[in-house]
Amino acid sequence: MKTIAKIFLVALLAVSTMQAAAFEKVAKSRSAKVTISSEKPITTGYNDLNIVIDKKFADAVVSIKVFMPAMPGMPYMDNTAEAKNLGGGKYKTNVNFSMGGTWQIHIFITPKTGKKIRVKTSVNI
Repeated sequence: MKTIAKIFLVALLAVSTMQAAAFEKVAKSRSAKVTISSEKPITTGYNDLNIVIDKKFADAVVSIKVFMPAMPGMPYMDNTAEAKNLGGGKYKTNVNFSMGGTWQIHIFITPKTGKKIRVKTSVNI
């Protein structure tokens, strides 16, 4: 019985560790849905982010802005980056979260025709 319990605990720990090893967040605007993910948990410093957008915007130009508003004793901080188009609505970019806290994320989707779209979300680091 103890062996079965140990095997179960090890399996549970392995599965929970795999779930904690990545980051994923879905953000929506009126006209677009965006999934932001990372192979590693988001940390302070530079992070590689994968962005997946609706297929109807697959050939759009995508950029990202992450920022933290100014607070007493701390200046406004931001980082912007262009996302590389991987095809099929998938994009990859690298952004810098220079310190821990709540960061606002704005993803700008500029389709070849039509209006620029902004999708907003946030992340705690």
